[in-house]
Amino acid sequence: MAAGTAQGVVKFLELIKFSHTVFALPFALMGAVLGLAVAPPQSWREGGWMLLLVVVAMGGARTGAMGFNRLVDRHFDRKNPRTALRPSVTGEVSVPVMVGMIFASYAVLVLCAYLLNPLAFALSPVAIFLVSFYSYTKRFTAWCHLFLGLAIGTSPIAAWIAITGELALAPLVLGLSVMTWIAGFDILYALQDRDFDLQEGLSSIPARLGVTGALWVARLLHLGCIGLWFFLGLHLGLLWPYWLGAVAGAGMLLYEHGLIGKGDLSKVNLAFNLNGWISTTLFVALLGEKLLRLLAP
Repeated sequence: MAAGTAQGVVKFLELIKFSHTVFALPFALMGAVLGLAVAPPQSWREGGWMLLLVVVAMGGARTGAMGFNRLVDRHFDRKNPRTALRPSVTGEVSVPVMVGMIFASYAVLVLCAYLLNPLAFALSPVAIFLVSFYSYTKRFTAWCHLFLGLAIGTSPIAAWIAITGELALAPLVLGLSVMTWIAGFDILYALQDRDFDLQEGLSSIPARLGVTGALWVARLLHLGCIGLWFFLGLHLGLLWPYWLGAVAGAGMLLYEHGLIGKGDLSKVNLAFNLNGWISTTLFVALLGEKLLRLLAP
């Protein structure tokens, strides 16, 4: 039985594409790094411990949210040719395993928040609600992509709060940039499900506005995202490594739209996976900026 449970857990991690945590995790770490810059820890050990808690909390939040999404959407996934072979549909991952993993993941999030500070702990139920409720938004609003962006956009804000115990403009700007970035590429990814959404009465920007309209909404969102990256750099007076990363990220976003062009879905997965490089580039650039300040005479 233990072997079966272990296999179910492995299949569950495959189901939720645990490796895709890399998409949003760098932005959460950016929020944490910015927080450490304004509220330095008493020691490197304390700072490392806080960063570890942020990473584990982020992993718990995403794992719980994706598991919840696969659980409540499995009946729709069964009808969609793109998702019909998901382990949640085929039975390779049972409902009890999914429920158990969801509760365990959210428990990890709450525990990490408790260990960080009282405000993070108090807000942890709000975070759980946001990342879970997204799964129902396609049932009643075409702007579900923005709600997904909102849910994930809270990660750098939460990381800042976890480190500093308070709120400020910088994490809000960073969170809003993540919101527009996520919403934009989720719209692009949803283009491949447009016909299915129309057939099943599900809401999405591609289903509501068509391919051309969806592309324009995604472009505007990503232009807003780039503008927010630049505003963040100006607001905090960040040095050239950050700006190099922001320009590189902007270039990758433009390339992402070039791949899909006028709705060519043959490269949608390539465009989607490019987002992992975008977030990592911005994070490495911010680390470079902080290292430059640290080494400056």
